[in-house]
Amino acid sequence: MANLSQPEATNLAAGQNPPPEQQLHDHLDDHAFSFSPITLKKLPHLSDYLQDLQPAGPNPLDHNPFFHPSDGFYVNTSDVVLRQVACRLSPSGTIASPSHHLAYIRAGPRKQIFFDHCATRAAIVTCGGLCPGMNTVIRELVVGLWDLYGVRQIYGIKAGYRGFYSIRPIELNPKMVHNWHRRGGTVLETSRGGFDLTKIVDAIENHGFNQVYIIGGDGTMRGAVKIFEEVRRRKLKVGVTGIPKTVDNDVGIIDRSFGFQTAVEMAEQAIHAAHVEAESAVNGIGLVKLMGRSTGHIALHATLSSRDVDCCLIPETEFYLEGKGGLLEFLEQRLKERGHAVVVVAEGAGQDLIPRTTAQKEERDESGNMVFLDVGAWLKTELKKWWDREHPHELFTVKYIDPTYMIRAVPANATDNLYCTLVAHSAIHGLMAGYTGFVTGPINGNHAYIPLADVAQAKNEVNIKDHKWEWVRSITNQPDFVKSKQNSV
Repeated sequence: MANLSQPEATNLAAGQNPPPEQQLHDHLDDHAFSFSPITLKKLPHLSDYLQDLQPAGPNPLDHNPFFHPSDGFYVNTSDVVLRQVACRLSPSGTIASPSHHLAYIRAGPRKQIFFDHCATRAAIVTCGGLCPGMNTVIRELVVGLWDLYGVRQIYGIKAGYRGFYSIRPIELNPKMVHNWHRRGGTVLETSRGGFDLTKIVDAIENHGFNQVYIIGGDGTMRGAVKIFEEVRRRKLKVGVTGIPKTVDNDVGIIDRSFGFQTAVEMAEQAIHAAHVEAESAVNGIGLVKLMGRSTGHIALHATLSSRDVDCCLIPETEFYLEGKGGLLEFLEQRLKERGHAVVVVAEGAGQDLIPRTTAQKEERDESGNMVFLDVGAWLKTELKKWWDREHPHELFTVKYIDPTYMIRAVPANATDNLYCTLVAHSAIHGLMAGYTGFVTGPINGNHAYIPLADVAQAKNEVNIKDHKWEWVRSITNQPDFVKSKQNSV
């Protein structure tokens, strides 16, 4: 019998129930626990609307000299990836939360394929802003189609969505893309906007493309959903897949998008430079603006990696400047204690604090997003105004660093390059198996196929109630601006 602490022994002696943790421990010693129902997300397949579609034959990997498929090599429809892997058990041994589990079809090669390599014509397009790893994904799509499945008709669409109907596609082959993974940006070129659904699908049909690989962010994925739906409406044998690209890591459901880890690595270098500048000045503040329109993942992870940050400001949390518990009071104290401070701000933070003209309130970019004002430049101006007002005869400097385009334009690091290979090959395997209208990405470390519509609607925001955000605040010792604001009213 296990030894009980004195309070536990007293409770049992008095006939009281043991604590829930003890009840659960005792229950699991004798019984297995049961899962709540699991719902498998249905994945679109070409056979859903092409009734006479038949497999093209066995997977050519069976005869590939570099692969020796054994039991378990090929993925089948019963292989799934669970959306939630962490759960809470009730004292009875059942799952208390979450009450409902989702599962997605696991990514990987299938034993039967639905595209003959001789008849396959693949199109690859990159849309939206730059992100580390875009060229790696293109390279791995070309090499994977060529080497794994014997596809020889592979085309690059230049200049984003508008390139489908305005620019002649370029032929791609492994020799051409050999060193692309070492280059930043996208060799295929990119643009925002230019989405004309009818023209795009007409071009896909006219060029004879039957596989379309679309690389882009959340706006691009919403466009991919419309392309898939139009292809399905026309009953075309065209597989459509999206490969999420967002340096901000704001695409939902998947663990992360490619390029994110490279971005954090580069952001940390900018923070280090800001720290050196601030530390080398009298009353110096290093101010770094990082990417993150709606989410603060880069700012958060770079802050955790750096440990030199005194205050991290992200879109998911409010902050204010003046008054008790405000940013200015906090920085005043830091400068007194240390003589310098480093502030990291995500580009979407504090947008409600920046004065806007009527025209600025209505301004949108080519993707339809609200044009953000430069929170870094605004904050730098406000900091100088504050110091000149409160300490007019004392030295003070703000060094403002905006590494946005440096971060976007670099090649992917080793971790992201590996990720790009896995996501590209998973996309190829999925289309070859006849699946369509899906995104591929890791869920809890395992690559899965997720309906495009689900990813296009999902957001990945920083959970400020999560341990990771509390960890940030414990490192920076910054105030909880929301709570302080409420308490000062």
